[in-house]
Amino acid sequence: MFEWIRSRFRRGPVVPVVRLSGVIAASSLLSTRGLSIESVAPLLAKAFKTKGAKAVALAINSPGGSPVQSTLIAQRIRLLARENNLPVIAFVEDVAASGGYWLACAADEIVADHASIVGSIGVISSGFGFHELIARYGVERRVHTSGENKSMLDPFRPEKAEDVERLSRLQAEIHDSFKGWVRERRGARLKGDDAVLFSGEFWTGRRGLELGLVDSIGELRSTLQQRFGAKVHLPIIAARRRFLARFGLGSSFDMIGPSTLAALEERAHWQRFGL
Repeated sequence: MFEWIRSRFRRGPVVPVVRLSGVIAASSLLSTRGLSIESVAPLLAKAFKTKGAKAVALAINSPGGSPVQSTLIAQRIRLLARENNLPVIAFVEDVAASGGYWLACAADEIVADHASIVGSIGVISSGFGFHELIARYGVERRVHTSGENKSMLDPFRPEKAEDVERLSRLQAEIHDSFKGWVRERRGARLKGDDAVLFSGEFWTGRRGLELGLVDSIGELRSTLQQRFGAKVHLPIIAARRRFLARFGLGSSFDMIGPSTLAALEERAHWQRFGL
């Protein structure tokens, strides 16, 4: 109510800021964090429908995650930008890598801090092999499938060369889509060789500027004030925390359940970039 009253009497340009923070993954009742099209779509819709908006800013802090959710979110950003004829500016905070950089490329312009992490244009799949461990303790693995490839890369069985080859083909297809998206969005601004840009390596924002992965070095508030004036209003649009999460509960009170494993996996995403 108070925000509506303030908006009625506010003077000066408006640039809504959508916060895109966390690992990118499909929504789950077990997770109170992260990014998915389900959680982000309402935020984007609100931002692009903000009365008097001159542009939409994306504050990105994501180490990546699901390529499907990355694609869906990026496509929604572009759709809303076209429908509302608004420019989109992405501001990289700590990291916009892998899927996080996929989201940044949905903007018309990317601004990063000199120490931000950007890039990691590649595809990764990781796991563990436990077949020797269970053999040591006399555990017998029993798997029955209909379809010879249904148990591909079973962590409790020895790795098969044909399974790895099949996974590599899937990764190559996803990587090609990622490269195509970056080329489409960055175009002639890219300055490095493909072998370097698309190797999966990541860089600081300063090096990313030299490679054409970002457009300038800066931070959100000062950049938008320089562009739209000192009186620019920057309403933050972020997901509301779930009720129990506000009290530090959420679903993680199951100390060794799926939510704990999800938190460990999320932590691994960040640690890849030293964060």
